[in-house]
Amino acid sequence: MPHFAHPQFSRRFALQAGTVGLLGLGMNHLEPLRALGRTPDRVKAKAVIYIFLSGGLAQQDSFDLKPDAPDSIRGEFKPIATRTPGIHICEHLPMLAQRSHLWSQVRSLTHKTNDHSAGHLMMLTGRNELPAGFNPSVPRADDWPSIAAIAGNATRVRNNLPPAIVLPERIIHRTGRVIPGQFAGQMGRQRDPWFLDACAFSATEYGAYPEYRFDHQDKAIPKPRMAFDIPHLSLPQFVDPSRLSDRVGLLQHLEDQQQTLDRSATSVTYDRQRQSVISLLTERRIQQVFDVTKAPEKVQDRYGKNVFGWSLLMAKQLVEAGVRLVQVNLGNNETWDTHGNAFPHLKNQLFPPTDRALSALLDDLHASGLLDDTLIVMAGEFGRTPRISRLTEHYAKAGRDHWGSVQTVFFAGGGVQGGRVVGSSDKIGGYPATEPHTPENMAATIYHALGIPKEAMWLDSQERPHHIYHGEPITALM
Repeated sequence: MPHFAHPQFSRRFALQAGTVGLLGLGMNHLEPLRALGRTPDRVKAKAVIYIFLSGGLAQQDSFDLKPDAPDSIRGEFKPIATRTPGIHICEHLPMLAQRSHLWSQVRSLTHKTNDHSAGHLMMLTGRNELPAGFNPSVPRADDWPSIAAIAGNATRVRNNLPPAIVLPERIIHRTGRVIPGQFAGQMGRQRDPWFLDACAFSATEYGAYPEYRFDHQDKAIPKPRMAFDIPHLSLPQFVDPSRLSDRVGLLQHLEDQQQTLDRSATSVTYDRQRQSVISLLTERRIQQVFDVTKAPEKVQDRYGKNVFGWSLLMAKQLVEAGVRLVQVNLGNNETWDTHGNAFPHLKNQLFPPTDRALSALLDDLHASGLLDDTLIVMAGEFGRTPRISRLTEHYAKAGRDHWGSVQTVFFAGGGVQGGRVVGSSDKIGGYPATEPHTPENMAATIYHALGIPKEAMWLDSQERPHHIYHGEPITALM
């Protein structure tokens, strides 16, 4: 067991800690690798953007098409050539095809479940085994900690922003149950990542509204609505609601927040340095990070004036501002769960905003030089079945069902060499054929990109150490 030294904190760090404590962030967001007592020697990437496609993207209809398979497997979409010779992807992802030199893919990620909740936990925590007593309907204190929670605990805060943020909202099923795997679990509630509640998804609508929206059973949606609102930071559950408000708005309520902090300060003496750190949140440059619906029209048009576009634009601005990991839930719970009506939904409502927003993100990071420092990962909780089916009579058109045995995961930036295909699936896209990888490998790739050492551990409430890495990074990408 390695010796854990006591970390030394600078005066500046202590001032930040006092201020962030007032905001409800908690000391965990300022701990520089507490279990190791040191910061990483070499930082491979400044940030990670983890794009999560809740519901599960069909590998055969996106990045791993099987044009030579029988009709019952290959689907309706045709492959198109990308900028990289020999790599073909779906015809409805033309902008990403033009940028294949900037991204790579792993076509052989596999895990053990076809269940939504279990798959969410595995892909959001990077663990292929379920924790003891796992409950698919309720997050539990014994769940594995999420990748976002671990990254937030193991990296430094910058510019007094949380090191790990999840947006545009937490993943909640249409029945109201909260999906497990998103939280800190065994690390304790005080280490939950921060959730930016930037929109309120309808329980019965899916997609990237207001531009793209649909119902999985192909029912009529009566009227469009604006779904992306001014974002709010949800306070951790352990914060005393009598001391701070239930929500702290970073835009609309900045002035009210300042008054609340000033009132809280009446019983404690704060010097000017503390007050200057508090005032950072009121600076215009920080406000602009979150105010994406007021970005220049040309910028919004490139990303798309929808939840997908605004979310990825905000993710870009957050990493520019100093956030270390941003998890973007690209669609509400089960948006990508294409059991039925799969091909029209993918073609018309899901692929267009994804293709546009992700391409704009790649372009902007590449143009600014930040792509080398920012790892982008895109995955769902599982892939989809090789065989096309109709799950129930409710679906007028066919789709694909849950399939944990293989999925394709998208990688870009952060040292990833573009234009690569790592691993392969079999001829029907059902199982890995070469180089199988697991959620542990994906998570290790993220941790490695953030410069977290392989020997790093986190400590639970009883000061017991737990390994961060449970697999090896996917070095073939680099």
